[in-house]
Amino acid sequence: MTDTPNHATHDATGSDHDDPIGEDRSLLIVDDDGPFLRRIARAMEARGFIVEAAESVAEGIARAKSNPPRHAVVDLRLGDGSGLDVIEAIRARRDDTRIIMLTGYGNIATAVNAVKLGAIDYLAKPADADDVYNALLQRTGERPELPENPMSADRVRWEHIQRVYEMCERNVSETARRLNMHRRTLQRILAKRAPK
Repeated sequence: MTDTPNHATHDATGSDHDDPIGEDRSLLIVDDDGPFLRRIARAMEARGFIVEAAESVAEGIARAKSNPPRHAVVDLRLGDGSGLDVIEAIRARRDDTRIIMLTGYGNIATAVNAVKLGAIDYLAKPADADDVYNALLQRTGERPELPENPMSADRVRWEHIQRVYEMCERNVSETARRLNMHRRTLQRILAKRAPK
């Protein structure tokens, strides 16, 4: 079912009908969500990429230094730091890498930072293999399609609160002060799961 749109996308890119990826098929995927990482890695290998996987900033930087990839998919929030550091390491060694930033914390400021550092696109998690594949092979100037189900207003508010909370190094009092919110109200929001 997903094969038909993919073939159409390949043809629409105009490059090589048989090989939309190109000669250099290297792809580095950096994500600390093990099951997601393995699922995306398998899906990208099935689509023709030669995949290297990393589960941390340190591992991602090491792989970027030893074998700078032509393509990269990097999660913003990793257990040992920020995926932006991996993007910088890739860019220091190779300026033609097509980098996609993944995040569960979709916000404009981080998207701008990722693009300034050299990412070509920014996808909110959970992104599926087709989203990642199409973003990696998107031609310069092409606009990605709008998502069928954009984030709800509640989710956008939750994402913003989470971002400020992280910026305040998880200090509830400082986050509440910056958001002009009562501390107990903030604690209740932080204790709940993310809205859909």
